[in-house]
Amino acid sequence: MEYFAEAFSKALSLLFSLDGELYRIIFLTLKISAEALIISSIIGIPLAAILFMKDFTGKGIILNIVSTFMGLPPVVVGLFVYILLSNQMGLFGSFRLLFTPVAMVIAQVILALPIVMGLTHTSLISLDALVIKTSVTMGASPFQIFITIMREARYGIGTAVITAFGRLMAEVGAVMMVGGNVRYQTRVMTTAIALHKGMGEFQTALALGIILLLLSFIINFFLQFLKGRRA
Repeated sequence: MEYFAEAFSKALSLLFSLDGELYRIIFLTLKISAEALIISSIIGIPLAAILFMKDFTGKGIILNIVSTFMGLPPVVVGLFVYILLSNQMGLFGSFRLLFTPVAMVIAQVILALPIVMGLTHTSLISLDALVIKTSVTMGASPFQIFITIMREARYGIGTAVITAFGRLMAEVGAVMMVGGNVRYQTRVMTTAIALHKGMGEFQTALALGIILLLLSFIINFFLQFLKGRRA
């Protein structure tokens, strides 16, 4: 316990030391996760609503794919994005996005999108059927029905967004592979922890881990607060 207490003390000293590199890492971590979450939500929530509102051939297959992709291994996603962005063999190698924050956002969007879609769809199918029937009876347009079900399922959608954010903040495999953990450019909290662990600096790695947990707790508390107010 003494070791963990020392690591916690070191974490606090790092935070209050106003170290420029540490805060740059924290800012980049939040920036990449936030951008990936926003993009995933903008794409995933409407797609989940379409899957809920429309019946078409292959819908069941799509839902099965989404459910499967909710558990995508990050290293597989990292390898896929790495190949796509590779200068030698990638389809998008000419854009030179590999080992940049953009590549990290792309990888995280691929990880978060199925989570947002799957959990949003789950919250929508749990709605009372009278919500849709009443809206149709009153002559609501498809867009008005969409707004209605979004309002009714806002609590579940909030849970989907929070869950996806937690996955993004804790992710290391994909961002390490496509970002390269380049100092001052693509180093985030999880890759910094992995780096210090690999160097045998276990207490520093643990201190960074504690800081990451504190960040996740504060942000998740804020999101839960917003979700509760809207509910």
